[in-house]
Amino acid sequence: MASLCCSTTTTIILSVKFPQSIRTHTQSLRLNRLKTQKQRITERRSLIVVRSITEDREAIDVKKSDTFDPQEEPKGEEEDRDSDRLMSRGINAAIVLAAGTVAVTKLLSIDHDYWHGWTLYEILRYAPEHNWVAYEQILKTNPVLAKMAISGVVYSLGDWIAQCYEGKPLFEFDRTRVLRSGLVGFTLHGSLSHYYYQFCEALFPFQDWWVVPAKVAFDQTVWSAIWNTIYYTVLGLLRFQSPDKIFGEIKTTFWPMITAGWKLWPLAHLVTYGVIPVDQRLLWVDCIELIWVTILSTYSNEKAEAQTIGETNSSSTED
Repeated sequence: MASLCCSTTTTIILSVKFPQSIRTHTQSLRLNRLKTQKQRITERRSLIVVRSITEDREAIDVKKSDTFDPQEEPKGEEEDRDSDRLMSRGINAAIVLAAGTVAVTKLLSIDHDYWHGWTLYEILRYAPEHNWVAYEQILKTNPVLAKMAISGVVYSLGDWIAQCYEGKPLFEFDRTRVLRSGLVGFTLHGSLSHYYYQFCEALFPFQDWWVVPAKVAFDQTVWSAIWNTIYYTVLGLLRFQSPDKIFGEIKTTFWPMITAGWKLWPLAHLVTYGVIPVDQRLLWVDCIELIWVTILSTYSNEKAEAQTIGETNSSSTED
């Protein structure tokens, strides 16, 4: 009996202890699953937070790029601009020095074939006279080409003076603008003026006192209107402007330029038509043209810049 009682008690104890271990094992498994789920949830939350932070940073960068101030340029762009400006100055200075050297050499070496043994004083003394003789010979052999060359040089110098008068430094002039003005003077002003002065002499073949005032009046009305129109038309074409813009510029500058010419040219043309011979008139007129081309070029480029500024403002308001 005693043995049976012991066996039954042991079995009962064992039967009671066995399910307790199973429960602890299952509880530990559940705890591990909960821990892993919590870790996954925390990892997902951290990923979501990181993504939101990166998206916010990207949005802030986009806003900063949208609100970029054009005045705050990087230093690299400023350095590139300064280097380009220095390079442009160097090119302009080289062009001016080369052209000046060639001109002075040509003028001073007019007697180089027979100046052997001459002193420097003799070279400088006879150079102006012999250059004038050479100019008169060219006028006899090829007058149109000589006058075209003179007008091209004068119109280029006039535009350069105009740019300096507008406030640009001496060697920061616009080469394209100078080339346009010189091209107009070379191709049109010299040749047309040559034939115009001959036409004017044929139109007024008299020797009376009223002929000179009549030529001045004709020059400052008919010829001035024709030449100003040609000048602004060709400059507009060289700027690749549309016909409407060219016509608008001519319309706005026509009468002001006519009246501005009356302040300069009537007195100068009293000398032109009363004193200067026909073949020498263009040289005298081109000397006065240095002042007039400065006025023409300044006025033309002011109108062109005003039109471009107006177009940019209108396009920005439309946008």
